[in-house]
Amino acid sequence: MALSETENECPGGEGGESIVQTCVLGGFGESCETRALLSSLSEVHGSMVTSESATQRFLVIMNRYQEQPHLLDPHLEWMLNMILEFVRSEKSPPSLVHLSFKFLYIICKVRGYKIFMQLFPHEVADVQPVLDLLSRQDPKDSETWETRYMLLLWLSMTCLIPFDLYRLDGHLESDGGKAREPTMDRILAIAKSYLLVCDSPRDAASVLVSKFMTRPDVKQKRLGDFLDWSLTTISQTSDQSVRDIMVLDGALQSLVNTHTHRSHKPAACIPVSPTILQCLEQKNLSESSQAMLRKLGVKLIQRLGLTFLKPRLATWRYQRGSRSLAANLSMSQSTTVAATPDVETQKLEEDYDIPEELETVIEHLLVGLKDKETIVRWSAAKGIGRVTGRLPKELADEVVGSVLDCFSFQETDNAWHGGCLALAELGRRGLLLPSRLTDVVPLIVKSLTYDEKRGACSVGSNVRDSACYVCWSFARAYEPEELEPFVTQIASALLITAVFDRNVNCRRAASAAFQENVGRQGTFPHGIDIVTAADYYAVGNINNCYLNISVYIASFPEYTEAMIDHLIAMKINHWDSVIRELSTKALHNLTPKAPNYMATTVLPQMLPMAVGIDLHGRHGAIMACAEITHALYKLGLQTNRAMVFSHNTVDVITFILSTVCGLIEKLSLSKMPFKNETVINYLFVTYSLIFILLHLQVAVVSALSALCEEYYQDEPGQANSGMQDVLVSQYIEGLKSPQMLTRCGSALALGSLPRFMIHSKLNQVCLGNQMCTVSQKDGSFTEARRDAVKAIAQVCVKAGVCAHGSPDSALCSENVAGVYGALLNSMNDYTTDSRGDVGAWVREAAMTSLMDVTKLVASIAPEILLVKCMMCCLAQQAAEKIDHYRAHAGNVFLRLLHSTEPAVPHIPHQEELLSIFPTTTSLNWNAPSQAFQYITQLLGLPQYQYHTLLGLTVSVGGITESTVHFSSQSLFDYLRGIQDNHAALTQFGDALLSIFRDNLRNDRVSIPFLKMLDQILANSCFEIFTTQDNHQFCVDLLALCKECKKTKDISKLRACVTVFCGLIQFQGEVRKKVLSQLLMLLCHSYPVIRKTTASQMYEMLLTYDDVINPEMLDDVMTLLSDTNCDLATVRTHRNQLCDWLGVPRPQVVTKVTRISEGRYKRQTFYVLSPC
Repeated sequence: MALSETENECPGGEGGESIVQTCVLGGFGESCETRALLSSLSEVHGSMVTSESATQRFLVIMNRYQEQPHLLDPHLEWMLNMILEFVRSEKSPPSLVHLSFKFLYIICKVRGYKIFMQLFPHEVADVQPVLDLLSRQDPKDSETWETRYMLLLWLSMTCLIPFDLYRLDGHLESDGGKAREPTMDRILAIAKSYLLVCDSPRDAASVLVSKFMTRPDVKQKRLGDFLDWSLTTISQTSDQSVRDIMVLDGALQSLVNTHTHRSHKPAACIPVSPTILQCLEQKNLSESSQAMLRKLGVKLIQRLGLTFLKPRLATWRYQRGSRSLAANLSMSQSTTVAATPDVETQKLEEDYDIPEELETVIEHLLVGLKDKETIVRWSAAKGIGRVTGRLPKELADEVVGSVLDCFSFQETDNAWHGGCLALAELGRRGLLLPSRLTDVVPLIVKSLTYDEKRGACSVGSNVRDSACYVCWSFARAYEPEELEPFVTQIASALLITAVFDRNVNCRRAASAAFQENVGRQGTFPHGIDIVTAADYYAVGNINNCYLNISVYIASFPEYTEAMIDHLIAMKINHWDSVIRELSTKALHNLTPKAPNYMATTVLPQMLPMAVGIDLHGRHGAIMACAEITHALYKLGLQTNRAMVFSHNTVDVITFILSTVCGLIEKLSLSKMPFKNETVINYLFVTYSLIFILLHLQVAVVSALSALCEEYYQDEPGQANSGMQDVLVSQYIEGLKSPQMLTRCGSALALGSLPRFMIHSKLNQVCLGNQMCTVSQKDGSFTEARRDAVKAIAQVCVKAGVCAHGSPDSALCSENVAGVYGALLNSMNDYTTDSRGDVGAWVREAAMTSLMDVTKLVASIAPEILLVKCMMCCLAQQAAEKIDHYRAHAGNVFLRLLHSTEPAVPHIPHQEELLSIFPTTTSLNWNAPSQAFQYITQLLGLPQYQYHTLLGLTVSVGGITESTVHFSSQSLFDYLRGIQDNHAALTQFGDALLSIFRDNLRNDRVSIPFLKMLDQILANSCFEIFTTQDNHQFCVDLLALCKECKKTKDISKLRACVTVFCGLIQFQGEVRKKVLSQLLMLLCHSYPVIRKTTASQMYEMLLTYDDVINPEMLDDVMTLLSDTNCDLATVRTHRNQLCDWLGVPRPQVVTKVTRISEGRYKRQTFYVLSPC
């Protein structure tokens, strides 16, 4: 709503993208278009379509300036005047008036009501017209609420005229002799009525009340009555119904705005303020379930608190220089000293008269700081700041102490957040004296890392964000010498949050606060260098923060140990595994900055955590030990110093080694002295399989490779035969497991084994990986098939190629066909489940594996290559509908085609392919607009035509608009190019029929095929065939479509109907057979198919005027239009159509089938009688 533009602002970071967008506009560039739109209101208001179109266009223009509304300021006046001309004109119909106010509301929403309403004309002559127009509005009309909203704002401006309203009344007798209501009463009645409505005019009515009730004449005569009415309304309503909530909202808004208005003297409300406060206490709004009511209650209570205090500025407050930077620079030669109260000021403080109600006010505000909604806490924090600013120093310090009580670990995160907001508000106003900083700064440092676990996640990001706001406000509030004792604490805490916080808004808030302190205070160590590296945009990427920026900041010794300690204490035991992993990688990168501290202090802390009871802490500590150990090892290699660990450390690491694969990998890379240890030879095999079941396959296989290289070689290149047999046998058995994760892990493990581990086992391993060709009917083990396909290529690449070698040791002529067969079969994996086309994972892996194996074989033994089927399958994938996998297939296709080292031989039509795809081609396969215009050229190559057309079928007949558009456009371009080539068109038709015949029962292909065929027929691509009676293409196609008609799938039946209608263009006896099929579908058991058939036949008869005698056309159309009848009536109509169209009527046939002894099944269906 327009009225809430500034009240809900809370500190927090914003995305970098929005910042960029707000900087692009330099002015109101749509001035001419806007002027034309406003001028056209008188023409477009009469039609809903044109008025809606004009409104939407105006919304698009105005919404561009939501982030920079001030650019509209030079243009607001002429826009307002143009619109008000329509409003003021007596000739304007109501629809034009309402449309004009709708445009006014759009401008007001963007610019903000406080600015825009000031432009309304507010002379004496405007009062009565606005009041009369508003009186004629219907408050219940939901279509014209913008009119009432803007009229209320306009009326609130006219209330500012400097004359008593009774002067506007004149003679109160109307022409009919009936007394007329005074203007003051009319305005008050309207305001009261709109305070009780349920839409946005309620907010505008509260603004009207604030302007109207603070007029001297109204305040004297009507303020008391209005306050009584408001309190009565509040007392008599509850928050249990929507209607009562809206009424309470309006009454509270009116009281809040009445007490907020600047021209209002608080002393006028002092007599009734205790009464209002008592009413609010009885109402107990803090317990309401409605956040907006609680917020309004807090706002009203703080306004009441201000009426109990004299409107004076606290003389004891801390003051730092001037708000103007220029003024501060001009005073740079002199020393700014915080203002200290003199004797006279102290006497003034003794004159403070603090009423008892103020204690209640402060208590309510402190409760509001702990509310569960941010808007309530933010309002309470501002209230604390405003009220404290009018208190004596001693009482203000007590309020600060109460705020500090929010920072207790018995309190919730809401209390911490509210406390931070209150401290920032107090500091910003100079009400938090430097003497309190020793108590405040440690609490803020704790708030910067506040993170409380709740179930599977945590809360506290709002606390950390608001703590950054506190630090930002302190930078502006205090002189450098006041904050100098706390610089190290604040700087370290801010940098830790800026680099290591999980939430991007907190990292950016901390970065902004650090930058503000560097600029304002100038005492933060290495501030300029760090701000350059860790600016607002740099901290947006969490990986960059942990792995790069942290290393740069840690190069400054003031921050190194603080950052390491934070990672150890707060991050390696974090609930988010991503944070734990990033933290351990960060410790790896930070180790060279403090190697002694890591070895002597950090590692001894980690080892007990690694065997602790906290699962997250154990996981993080184990990974941290691995990363730190590996980093120390690499550092030792660089400095020629060996790592030295105590006996206890080695024992603990041995225990960790038996349970964690990540640690095994790092210790293997570190060449730790564990060769021939029992824990290495036995426990890893068992535990690795356990971890496979815990989604850690990647870590397991990575560790397995490093472990084998280090510990399972008797001689270089010669495996330990015992461990080789155990590992290979166990993982091959894992491929047969009923558990999907076990299959995945086993396949990945076989693929990661070093070459010496698969020597003499290649045939056994590859045959085990044949599991990727298992049945796809139930969609099981898709991930396992994907990993197995990857493993085939990995094993083959490691084993190498020898054309006449042993099939157990290398890829050779005896086993290459089996490998290619497994990979090519995987290219046809189209398994789908609730996640979508999961078979695409297998196809993608198969394409990559084929490329790797083909390049390997081509470089050593090209004579055993099997290329033809592979290139055809790649062409099919490159023509399919999913952008990502089409791009992958296209790139693999081109890499094989263009490969020179090694060159791939035996590619069919290689010269033609190179002319289509020259080596200089820069093709974006992801873009359908580029990919299909190239891939359709393969239709002209006989070897690729079938597979390319098969891939195009699912693209042209798909549902993605861009894919369908560009693929069909490219296909039709190709077909137009062969229209005069009877042989090429016949060959294309034969390929179409082959695809249809091969996939008749495959709905994945047959339904898109029918849709594609409908488009081809509709574009008359087979016009050359239609000149021949009973062309064989049409006869064969009709026979296949008749088979499809037996399906129960509605989408397939609909597609069949459209194809039948397209086949009507063929001449001869086949046309009557097509009509017969359509007429049978006209009486289908599914009503939707009957309706679709009738609609398609209607359009068909309009398109092909030679199908029926023109004299009967109207009667046929009339019957086809009536599709809502029961089946018996439809059959009668169908038979009539058969007679008119010269088609035999279908005959009822009963078929009796024996089910079992004495049991028979009777089926009734229609067949066509012989023509």
